[in-house]
Amino acid sequence: MTQWSDSALEAEIRRVQSAIQAWAERLDVWFDCCFKSYQEHVDGEPQDPPIVTLLICEGGLYSILSGEDGGGHEPEFHDLLKTLGYFYENRDGVTMAICAEDAELSSAFAAYFHWQWVCSLIKEDTGDVYQELFDHFSHRPDDLNRLHWRDFETLLFRIFQNQGFEAELGPGRADNGVDLRLWQRDPIGDVLTLVQAKRYAIGNKIDLTQVAALYGIATSEGADKALFVTTSSYAPVARNFAGRTSDLLRLAEREDVVEWCARASAGIIADKSSLVSPESVGRVIAEVAAARKDPRVLETSFGYNMVLNSFALVIKETKHAALLMSLPRRTLTDDGYGQRGTEVPLFDGTTISRLQGDMVWRAKRKLYDGRVGYWDGEHLFHAWNGEPQNFDYVD
Repeated sequence: MTQWSDSALEAEIRRVQSAIQAWAERLDVWFDCCFKSYQEHVDGEPQDPPIVTLLICEGGLYSILSGEDGGGHEPEFHDLLKTLGYFYENRDGVTMAICAEDAELSSAFAAYFHWQWVCSLIKEDTGDVYQELFDHFSHRPDDLNRLHWRDFETLLFRIFQNQGFEAELGPGRADNGVDLRLWQRDPIGDVLTLVQAKRYAIGNKIDLTQVAALYGIATSEGADKALFVTTSSYAPVARNFAGRTSDLLRLAEREDVVEWCARASAGIIADKSSLVSPESVGRVIAEVAAARKDPRVLETSFGYNMVLNSFALVIKETKHAALLMSLPRRTLTDDGYGQRGTEVPLFDGTTISRLQGDMVWRAKRKLYDGRVGYWDGEHLFHAWNGEPQNFDYVD
């Protein structure tokens, strides 16, 4: 079995892209064309089979690959990809998904793109929505060493929040030797733990100097505990020192982080609807129903040769993520056949029944051209403007 490294897979992507571009340039149809990764283009979870690269085409190449192939060049493109070990699927006329034929290579790409997806989720406030973040490292502990040092700190931040701590993530630089501060609420006073994190290679052991430095900082700040976390291990002298601190200083290794991830993953509920109480959602429904416009009511329109609408309600959100609940639609006007008309979201006594199963899903929250948008991997939702939306089911 071939072991594909990240750099080898990236080189393979460039090889395929270069061959396609050279073929198109030879035919003088490489204009208004480009390549994009699926993550860059869709910003969603990888598909199965994994899309190695997306070919975005206009002009002459668009004509060849979208059924207007007067020169008979599409079979050439098909044969070129087959020679390279790939095939393509026309997704929407202008976007071609290039996939690997070989199952072993396809599996390697799947792992590579899944890794990129997981890294995109390492934010300060998405862990309670994305189970994959913890699940990935509980099953692939070696990938902890692939993380950027700052991403490792952020991952620990999310883990400790999942464990019930009130956590504060340090600035990353000039942090005076403390990467995180954890507070555990206690009836007789808050318990403060200072955390130092080091993403080191397995053979690079933490020495006494680093461990003693954290202990000194914790003592000078009057912290109750100190925790050193690393992806490697500790020199015997460092372990002996920690053992003499009356449990004030604890040392954690990669196996501990893996265990924490497994516990965090197991604690995340697959049914997202149970993450928000019915009482809370009921209050939101009542509030938005009383207002003409509310930014928590979302709308998106989509369809090819048709106009379809979908309405959703934001029932939980943070800076980077949100949980959306599907909203029913109410028809205001139609053509007498129910094929064309206008519609709005429906708020009545039945709306709360949507708080279940697949009717609640997750989305990434970010700014698009200065406007808040919610992308769920298929549709981009924005705040509904309060006006009836046109629908057209006639193809």
